Amino acid sequence: MGSIDSIPSFDLETQAIADGFKIVAGIDEAGRGPWAGPVVAAAVVLDASNIPAGLNDSKRLSEARRKQLFDEICTAAHVGIGVADADVIDQCDILRATLLAMSEGLGRLPVVPSLALVDGNCAPEVACNVRTVVKGDSLSLSIAAASIIAKVTRDRIMRGLDARFPGYEFARHKGYGTVIHRQALGKLGPCPAHRRSFAPIHALLERL
Repeated sequence: MGSIDSIPSFDLETQAIADGFKIVAGIDEAGRGPWAGPVVAAAVVLDASNIPAGLNDSKRLSEARRKQLFDEICTAAHVGIGVADADVIDQCDILRATLLAMSEGLGRLPVVPSLALVDGNCAPEVACNVRTVVKGDSLSLSIAAASIIAKVTRDRIMRGLDARFPGYEFARHKGYGTVIHRQALGKLGPCPAHRRSFAPIHALLERL
């Protein structure tokens, strides 16, 4: 299990390749906890001979560094992205929506992986073998790369939602339950980007 000081490596991928899995993808998500916006998952297949330097769990990188690495990953690796919006989350719950986004991301890769390394302890239903990796974004470079792709993609989506639904400050808090977000909800009520099945939004709707 990764510690707070651990730095991801290519060891899990190297072992998988030694086990006979020729194409190994890392999968991670961003946005399970917010009250608004989608959950986004990414799948990344790194080229062992051309891995961008400085890959790490997206939460441990600055926004500027994430954006830089996003471009480097998209240039040097195979990338697939899946998105489950608020309606999907409300229809099936956040865990199943996350797994759907992961499956979509894997399916959008331009190559077909033989193994997927998935951050966490729940595996999506996909056509290839899967190994779940708890704290995978601090252990596996492929999962770390996926965490960066998912985070940057979701942040861009939230900035778009900020323009569509002004007043909620989505570009600032990315849909998380901050004081600013709570205050905006109190003034404006929920918008179509909000996850109405989440307890704070559901409670607000019951009061309206």
